[in-house]
Order: sequence, then C-alpha cells, then structure tokens
Amino acid sequence: MPHRILIVTAVAAEADSVAAGLGHGLGGPGDAELLPLPGGLVLRRHPGPDSGRIDVLVGGVGPAAVAASTGTALAYASLMDPRHPYDLIVSAGIAGGFPSRAPLGSVVVSAAVVAADLGAETPGGFLAVEELGFGRSAHPVPEALTGRIAAALAAGGLPHTVAPVLTVSTVTGTAGRAAELAERHPGAAAEAMEGFGVAEAAAGYGVPVVEIRAVSNAVGPRDRAAWRIGEALESLGHAFRLLGKTVFVELEPS
Repeated sequence: MPHRILIVTAVAAEADSVAAGLGHGLGGPGDAELLPLPGGLVLRRHPGPDSGRIDVLVGGVGPAAVAASTGTALAYASLMDPRHPYDLIVSAGIAGGFPSRAPLGSVVVSAAVVAADLGAETPGGFLAVEELGFGRSAHPVPEALTGRIAAALAAGGLPHTVAPVLTVSTVTGTAGRAAELAERHPGAAAEAMEGFGVAEAAAGYGVPVVEIRAVSNAVGPRDRAAWRIGEALESLGHAFRLLGKTVFVELEPS
C-alpha cells in the first residue's frame, strides 16, 4: 500500500523548507494540490514515492493550535479512508537547542516528545501531570524509527542528535529557566512549541509520530542577534531531502 505521511509545521517558512527539501517546487509544475480544511487551514498534498502522498500542513503556533489543526487533518484523512489515514506524522520546524547537546544548525530527532511545563508548581518543586495522578506529558518514539532517521541523516553528513524534545508554551529567555529545564529533563536537546500538540492528536488516531527540529538558537538568555534562522531552515530542508529518499520510501504502511 502506498505510504501516507503528514508533516506539520508551525509557520509557512518551515513548511516551505520541508517542501523544498522533498523536491517539490512551490509554484512550478507538479506543485502541491491545495486542499482547504475547516478553520481556514490548507493542506498541501504532494505526490510521494510509489503513488503515495506527503501532506504538509501549517498548523499554527503553540500546542493548542497545532493539536486542533492536526486533529482536523486526521479527521479529514479518516473520512477519505477510515482504514488508513496516515502511516506517520512528523512535527517539523526550527527550535532552540541546549548548547551542550545540539549546536546551531544541527538537527534534533525526538527520542520522546515531552510537554515540559504540563503539571503544577509546588513548594517542593515542579510536578509533572503524571505525578498529579492524571494525564501524560510524554510520547516516546520507537527506537526503530529514530534509528532509521538518524542513519539517513548520518549518511547525508548532517549533524544530528537523538534526544527528547521539549514542548513549551513560553520560549525560554533566561539562564535560570534554561538551567531549570535542563535539570528537570537532563537528556533533552531542544525546545519548541508544537510537538506535544501534534503527538496528542496523532495518538488519538493511533498514528506513529516523531519530531524533527533544526536548531536556530541556543536555549537560554534571549538574544535575537545570535539566532541563525536561515541556517536552521536550510538544515531543515536538507534533513527532509535525505528522508524523502530513504526513510519515507521504506516505511511499512500501517
């Protein structure tokens, strides 16, 4: 059965880099079919390998917006084919990297997608939602999937790290906050704002999910002059160029 993949970004610039990396010109022959969805969303449907398809969705900023938009895309796909909405969902974009684990321009592949601030502050410290006795704050990603993605990136010479990616509602802007997150999540390599929302929607439909982030800035004191957004978008496109020729072709349909 042909592969069906959904890639969700926060903003259009990220979606453009992903699409360019996959080899689809945005405006040339063979460009994506544009499918309007409820809520003003537009799904860019690209032809994939072996008569499959790769859908790219600009889902919005933050976990709530992107959970709603990803859920909408999944509902639409399920109406079209209830047995087989997608084989894989990818939360993709740029992110802040913890400097000791993910330098600027490198790519982070999520070993887990973690809601870093979903829980409660107490006099004794932060309690994750699981410790409160309800909900979940992490979606682990199968090692078989992250291993194949990492192997493809390594073969293409793209620096990368496989590690937890944190989803935050407020981007880190101080050294104190960065140290707090690093202590609470010692293995984390990056923070962004959408991954957990995408993962929650994917889990509701039983579809595997992974987060892929290119590092544009260091997690820590906010310094816009030091950000390298252009370089990160180039790395993001490079990552999807490599994956489009390898992992996305080799997926086992669900």
